[in-house]
Amino acid sequence: MTAAGLPGTAAARGAPSPPPGVVVVGRFDRPMGYSVNRPGGSASWLFTWTTGGRGMLRQGAAGTYAEPGDLVVLAPGVRHRYAVAPGARNWRFWWVHCQARPTWTAWLRPYAVQDGMYVVTRTLHAPGARVDAAFGRMLADARRRGGGAPPADDEVDDEPVAVADAGAARELALCALEEVVLLTAARGREPSSAPGVDARVRRTEELIAADPGAPHTVTSLARSVALSPSRFAHLFARQTGRSPMRALREARLRHAALLLESTDLTVERVAAASGFAGPSHFHRVFRECYGTPPGAYRSGRSGS
Repeated sequence: MTAAGLPGTAAARGAPSPPPGVVVVGRFDRPMGYSVNRPGGSASWLFTWTTGGRGMLRQGAAGTYAEPGDLVVLAPGVRHRYAVAPGARNWRFWWVHCQARPTWTAWLRPYAVQDGMYVVTRTLHAPGARVDAAFGRMLADARRRGGGAPPADDEVDDEPVAVADAGAARELALCALEEVVLLTAARGREPSSAPGVDARVRRTEELIAADPGAPHTVTSLARSVALSPSRFAHLFARQTGRSPMRALREARLRHAALLLESTDLTVERVAAASGFAGPSHFHRVFRECYGTPPGAYRSGRSGS
């Protein structure tokens, strides 16, 4: 697959997004008026790292401005829009569409806003040069043909977008992106908790993360923090932007993806260990989240 074969990524409305099974990386410098709108969200995760100018990103009810050194991550499946910020001349940024590794969400969790948006704000000592170099390697590795070397500079004609769709090229590009996530999350400025953030909500998130496969329900989670189910569900949704059961499903899907990557358990056993009622339900929700069935996800992660 080549960048030319992908759907356009800068339509004014309803822009399609690359499929989740590939890594698509690009470096843009867009002028005032540039805008991408996806009412149905993206099929893949979107990572943006700003190097100049100013951008604006919205995801569901969440929104942020992106300054140089900021990493903004948008999870799939939620309506989003991004553009050159009002009043800015341009927005220069790296961007990556891909299927995120499950471990990344744990590193990004402290920077969660709501509706699947994560904002890692730069700090004085942020490793900007190293992050920029990682993106450069990502672009070069995505241009590899099979397991070979990247094409020569005169073969790419300064093409700002590259696609890694299989084998070593995709894995090397993901490794470079993992370095970006680690570097920025380790040095970023964690958002301060809003006044009134409830310790019972944090406790619930800890319980879910500790054992996502447990038979949690709204009632059992509410009981664990001494709230009525209705009061608990309202409080959790108001402070996190999603229902307790949606948060639980997301945690179970991340756990299932990790098991598929790191164990030889059958898909049926992965479903059971992750708390899903049955294989058919697991197949459906996994495909909705990751864009591919569990078996294909495992085969893709093995590089075959």
